[in-house]
Amino acid sequence: MGVPSPSLHIAMYPWFALGHLTPFLHLSNKLAKQGHRVSFMVPTRTQAKLQHFNLHPDLITFIPITVPHIEGLPPGSETTSDVPFPLQTLLVTAMDQTKDLVEGLLRDLKVDVVFFDFAYWIPSLARQLGIKSLHYCIISPATIGYTLSPERHCSGSNISEAELKQPPASYPGSDIMLSTYEARAFSARRVMKFGTNMQFNDRQFISLSECDALGFRTCREIEGPYCDYLENQFQKPVLLTGPAIPEPSTSPLEEKWAKWLSKFDSGSVIYCAFGSECILKKDQFQELLHGLVLTGKPFLAALKPPAGAGSVEEALPDKFEERVEGRGVVHGGWVQQQLILEHPSVGCFITHCGSGSLAEALVNECQLVLLPQVGDQIINARMMSRNLKVGVEVEKGEEDGALTKESVCKAVASVMEEGSDVGEQVRNNHAKLRHFLLDKGLESSYIHNFIIKLQELLMG
Repeated sequence: MGVPSPSLHIAMYPWFALGHLTPFLHLSNKLAKQGHRVSFMVPTRTQAKLQHFNLHPDLITFIPITVPHIEGLPPGSETTSDVPFPLQTLLVTAMDQTKDLVEGLLRDLKVDVVFFDFAYWIPSLARQLGIKSLHYCIISPATIGYTLSPERHCSGSNISEAELKQPPASYPGSDIMLSTYEARAFSARRVMKFGTNMQFNDRQFISLSECDALGFRTCREIEGPYCDYLENQFQKPVLLTGPAIPEPSTSPLEEKWAKWLSKFDSGSVIYCAFGSECILKKDQFQELLHGLVLTGKPFLAALKPPAGAGSVEEALPDKFEERVEGRGVVHGGWVQQQLILEHPSVGCFITHCGSGSLAEALVNECQLVLLPQVGDQIINARMMSRNLKVGVEVEKGEEDGALTKESVCKAVASVMEEGSDVGEQVRNNHAKLRHFLLDKGLESSYIHNFIIKLQELLMG
């Protein structure tokens, strides 16, 4: 496997969102397991939320960062979970104002390399200090390639929605395209102000183009062509940490869910969940539930209350509970998703295609129905359905992105009913990918190679 590299000292400075801080800490654990030191910069009070994820406190040191107060930002705000979405741009401004503090820390810590994502000023700062920088991206290479490659960026921020519907000219996934509705959303995101007088697209492009290397939590077997594309486009190494395979859960499934699921035949239950942040419009929430009923199968839907509703109960369609007669449950709280997906009764997972949910789904036997909502979820869904063919995507309106109960039912039927050609292909491909991902040596091999390539970068 090659000669292990000497011990490194690595700094981490992820964006102030738990969805970024946590993956950076998971990678820190993998690096520390190999004997490398990590100085992890984190907002002061947020450290307590991450402490129990630190598996190597002897090698991973949290460095508290005081988040500057910005006018308009609620006092004490540290991460995106503390502020509504429109105020996140102020949180970015606050992060940018930590530049002098971070410069002093990097100088004192004497690290070899700094991993970052949204702090676009890190590469130039690191270069002045003689430190390498690696942009560690929690978004898939397929998504970065589609939206932010240099051949796309040279068109400027004002790229049209029609252009965004198609991939860049030399992008390897010609099957990956956006609907009119999706292109409109991507276009709005590109020009959104992210920090003081800076567009999201420009911030990300500077981060990607000025760093010494790009890092992704994926593997060549899944996204090889997209990794090669980015390496060619940005003319710099792309380092892979391997897929984000979830650790086995150490706790049992909550008794009420274990008891409810055990009432049904093996592989017969539909589980539907869209993560902790996805909030549907009320009409789409109800249409989705009508679609679940239409399948005729038992289902457990773990969904946030739709926009404008205080609870899922008050948003249910009329006489909904009478119609499902105990074979369907809609739950508005948190559930043990990993354990539910492992339950033998669960045969189908309707997912929003967040990277964490996909990772949990691909190592289990339930079949995938893909219902992406925003951003990288959309590219993830296209890659899973059109490239890897391990799931079926729910059809939505070209102009409005709306689903129908019939489109939900059709997608579920295609993966769950025996004798379906599409279902057979999806089941076979999923089984092969699951077998590959569960290979005991996969993760350690990728981390070993990641460290060797990192060492080569530092010697260059």
